[in-house]
Amino acid sequence: MNGKIVPSIVVVFICLAAAPFVAYAASGHWGYEGEFSPENWHKADHSFGLCGNGKNQSPIDIVPQFATTLPALDISYPLKAESFLNNGHTLQAQFPAGNILRVGKSSFSLIQAHFHTPSENRLNGRSFPLEAHFVHQDKDGYLAVMAVFFEEGKFNTGLESLWRYMPLTVNETVALPSGFDPNVILPPDRGYIYFNGSLTTPPCSEGVRWYVLRSPVAVDKSQIAAFAGTMGHPNNRPLQPVNARPVLRDAANH
Repeated sequence: MNGKIVPSIVVVFICLAAAPFVAYAASGHWGYEGEFSPENWHKADHSFGLCGNGKNQSPIDIVPQFATTLPALDISYPLKAESFLNNGHTLQAQFPAGNILRVGKSSFSLIQAHFHTPSENRLNGRSFPLEAHFVHQDKDGYLAVMAVFFEEGKFNTGLESLWRYMPLTVNETVALPSGFDPNVILPPDRGYIYFNGSLTTPPCSEGVRWYVLRSPVAVDKSQIAAFAGTMGHPNNRPLQPVNARPVLRDAANH
């Protein structure tokens, strides 16, 4: 749906930004298969209740409802990741303080970037073989996730600069001798879709701002297979209901 956003939606957008404090951590045992699979996360620990009864959960099938003027993503990532962690749920590049995402008057520091196969979110019903989540936090503890889709295509040399140090065993951390520059896996087009959501892993905390880049990045099928093989199973949470949330597309980028 195109056209300017109506005033009532603007009010909702502002209210959603005033989200409660969330923490990117989980204490109970959880996973993606069997008794510890996503449909049972809310039973694994008393703090995981939102995984079962939350109303603004992620991921979703992203179908933009409104085109409006959204603030540009000001991405300033001068620092490289120093280590690469296999935590059993994903592979996670960990960054020092100093990489900043600014959106309007809000400023978030990049903490880590991790991956899911297949993609957790979908775009107009389309699933992708790989999705990266750049997780940020502001000075008050609010979280913002910038998501990047990968589609099968040419070999991604930028991603390979990280993949070559892939930690193969659970709880293994590999030092990155030359660091990993996150800019090399971002698409040139920074057009995005915004919605208010949650963590896609326990405790499924809500109030997370999601900025999903609309342009996918190419990746070779062997690179997808390398990640999937290390994980040993899909590590994507099933789609969650959108409910009453507005899903907003920046009108400046078509």
